[in-house]
Amino acid sequence: MKDKFYQYIQNLQDQITSKLESIDGQATFQEDLWTRPEGGGGRTRVIENGNVFEKGGVNISGVHGKLPKSMQAYFKVGDVDFFACGLSLVLHPKNPMVPTVHANWRYFEMYDKTGDIIDSWFGGGQDLTPYYLFDEDAVHFHQTCKTACDNHNPEFYPNYKKRCDEYFYNAHRNEGRGIGGLFFDYCKATDDMTMENWYDFVTEVSDSFLEAYAPLVERRKDLPYNTAQRDWQEIRRGRYVEFNLVHDKGTLFGLKTNGRIESILMSLPPHVQWVYDHHPEPGSEEEKLIKILQQPKKWI
Repeated sequence: MKDKFYQYIQNLQDQITSKLESIDGQATFQEDLWTRPEGGGGRTRVIENGNVFEKGGVNISGVHGKLPKSMQAYFKVGDVDFFACGLSLVLHPKNPMVPTVHANWRYFEMYDKTGDIIDSWFGGGQDLTPYYLFDEDAVHFHQTCKTACDNHNPEFYPNYKKRCDEYFYNAHRNEGRGIGGLFFDYCKATDDMTMENWYDFVTEVSDSFLEAYAPLVERRKDLPYNTAQRDWQEIRRGRYVEFNLVHDKGTLFGLKTNGRIESILMSLPPHVQWVYDHHPEPGSEEEKLIKILQQPKKWI
């Protein structure tokens, strides 16, 4: 399974970066190949200073070796080996009318001393972080997620949408990072779902990513915006940074397993503001967004 999924994410990275370069029309992805001393490595691709994308990354990795003691405590296991692979992406558009997006799809195995698999699972999801709220964009993103889920189980979308709202939440701000999407983890073999079934589900969700996001970029990338709207975008980006550094488990895992720091922190936007005690004007489009972030909405 690990070889099959790693080959899949290599191909998916090619598909996504090719489409994004086409949308941007100017910038291209810079590629870095890296290795991890303890085992494995990855392929980082970053785009910067484009017509559409101010900064973004679409990264794959496959790492293995001894599970660090800090992670042994987290997973409640002893001295075991592990393998983890996945694709992670974050895109920060230049125009504040275009939403930031994040996605990650991953596979994990743990082994005993004889090399036998003692546990394995899939995880991942995709979520949208707008700066200005267009209801039709939110509906499109969520409908695409739901369609992919419904082909496997009608309970997946409502369950994983709820988990996304709960996970991508800045508790110290009492607001969501964005308007959600899907979040699933520890997807293991059961009587109802084999690992092949989970592979089919995760790959269908990840295959749907461009369908979910690209139309939103095309629709909004040429809209006019002013300095105040750009400032708002940078203030909201600060909330994004806060989540990634304070709460995100993927960031923690990368740091705890001696991952490549440039790849781990490529998710951070290049221009950010922290304005003291900032509040949007009552009745404004900015306040409209905040109200949704404070009370997650059923979009479909």
